[in-house]
Amino acid sequence: MAMNDPIADMLTRIRNANTAKHDTVDVPVSKMKTAIADILVDEGYIAKYEITGEGVQKNLHITLKYGKDKNERIISGIKRISKPGLRVYAGSEDMPKVLGGLGIAIVSTNKGVITDKEARKQHVGGEVLAFVW
Repeated sequence: MAMNDPIADMLTRIRNANTAKHDTVDVPVSKMKTAIADILVDEGYIAKYEITGEGVQKNLHITLKYGKDKNERIISGIKRISKPGLRVYAGSEDMPKVLGGLGIAIVSTNKGVITDKEARKQHVGGEVLAFVW
């Protein structure tokens, strides 16, 4: 399978691992994915991540997070918004609100990859990469 959308692949792996209640999931590493993982950790959606492997075989080893008992998922949904075939951009004024502010939008701006809240605060727009809730 040709990988034209590595970010969608990462989100799908996280979604699948989360649904199957796996503890960890591995994703090939990239700067963008590391930035997304940083946000997921900061916003409390995943426990942590580390970079494993050598040379070209580097992976993001993501530790998922669940509630008190393992039946409680922290991530109830994760969705790719902007795709290679259909890019979605938003200005700082019209940043999308995910579930009325309960979720987050991950936005790629010229200030780096940040959440919709940060983007509003910094008055920057950008490409809406994904929604997490």
